[in-house]
Amino acid sequence: MGVARFWRDHRIRYQLIGNACPICGNRYFPPRELCPDCHRESIGKMQEMQFSGKGALYSYTVVHETPDDFSDQRPYVMGIVELEEGPRITAQIVELEGEPVIGMPVEMVFRKIREESAEGVIQYGYKFRPAGVKR
Repeated sequence: MGVARFWRDHRIRYQLIGNACPICGNRYFPPRELCPDCHRESIGKMQEMQFSGKGALYSYTVVHETPDDFSDQRPYVMGIVELEEGPRITAQIVELEGEPVIGMPVEMVFRKIREESAEGVIQYGYKFRPAGVKR
């Protein structure tokens, strides 16, 4: 992803901004132009919403082989988090003490994602940690 696109989407990435369908109530992250259940009826009606950043670990995997940009973080845990509001999102799970546990409560934190090559541009975004960890 180029820097320009990353910055265009920064509000969504930093604040977990998604949307909800006013017809059926389904909630989405990232935001969608239309609800896949209500189709045409939802075009132009989707309502922006900010998610709490709280949820539970739905599934995870430990990544041992990484792209070069992430080699300093390996091994790391990638998880699917089910937000309290319903959507499931993929994110890195950080600040673990021991093994991750399916169903454990997690909360969003703002962290460095990676640093781009020679330009030194640092990209930040959301990750999740066990709920209640104070560091």
